[in-house]
Amino acid sequence: MKLKVYTTDGATFAEKDYATFPTFEKDKGVALLKQTVIAYRANQRQGTSKTKDYGEVAGSGKKILRQKGSGGSRHGDKRAPQLYKGGVVFGPRPRDWSKTITARARKIALQRALFDIANDGGLDVIERFEVARPKTKFLNSVIERISPGGKVLIVDTAWTEDNARAVRNIERVFVTDAISLNALDLVRFQHVIISEQGLAKVLERAS
Repeated sequence: MKLKVYTTDGATFAEKDYATFPTFEKDKGVALLKQTVIAYRANQRQGTSKTKDYGEVAGSGKKILRQKGSGGSRHGDKRAPQLYKGGVVFGPRPRDWSKTITARARKIALQRALFDIANDGGLDVIERFEVARPKTKFLNSVIERISPGGKVLIVDTAWTEDNARAVRNIERVFVTDAISLNALDLVRFQHVIISEQGLAKVLERAS
């Protein structure tokens, strides 16, 4: 797989061939990638949504009106679900949404996501993220040269304090490290900029 490798200032690039980059034929691995992304999203759900049912709402169990003669509908007590502030029928209850993802599934999903984004031209490599001063405008100018618009994910092996300070105020830019990068991150963004060391670490994880 050939990728563009930009200089630290993002002004120029040269194409480099990565022999260990994962490749796939046709739709192989797509279904597994989808299942893995669904599992990642499910594992992010808190599962704390809850409503009160008939037995949990406050109120007397006394019948609010007599059965006949009121001219209105027949009702039980005020905790009935058809009444205002009554119990909720079949409402959400706390539950565990998490799904198990095997290590092999995570690896294949990461490989497929890397292949897809690189094949679509959304993956660019930079020699390293380096700013003379911890100022947002310096790093932003580099990112603008490589990816002029849209949301961007930038990846490095580790983020220095200066680089972290320089990037944290750029609204469209999201940051992660090579150890934490997963298939969901690659699917969420159309453009990813990764350092050479970061890419080496990711390819090592995906091999």
